[in-house]
Amino acid sequence: MNAAHEQAHDQPSEAGHFTLRTYLTGFLVATVLTAVPFWIVMGRPIASAEVSAVVVVVLAVAQIFVHTFAFLHVNSRAQGGWTLVAYVFTAVLVLILIGGSVWIMLHLNANMMPGMTGGSKSRIP
Repeated sequence: MNAAHEQAHDQPSEAGHFTLRTYLTGFLVATVLTAVPFWIVMGRPIASAEVSAVVVVVLAVAQIFVHTFAFLHVNSRAQGGWTLVAYVFTAVLVLILIGGSVWIMLHLNANMMPGMTGGSKSRIP
């Protein structure tokens, strides 16, 4: 039983050494990355809505990385790097899905049939 107990303690070491300090640091950074966008939206310290939106999105992406590292323990050492590869593959698929959807929505009006603009005038008698 002693050998099985030692082996059980050896298993998590391949994913990296995460301590209470890592969790508390991740929590603190995640809290700041939540409070700052909230302040930007509610307090409107930035005059331009576009700049505010870009800052909020950048802080959201930063928060994704903080959660991924501090709480999900995704790094290049976990499970021989396969966890990181799966995570990057998922991110690429999500970016393709979002980018394709935005591209379709932006070009939808230009590619619509004439007379289908949704106005009150109809070409059908």
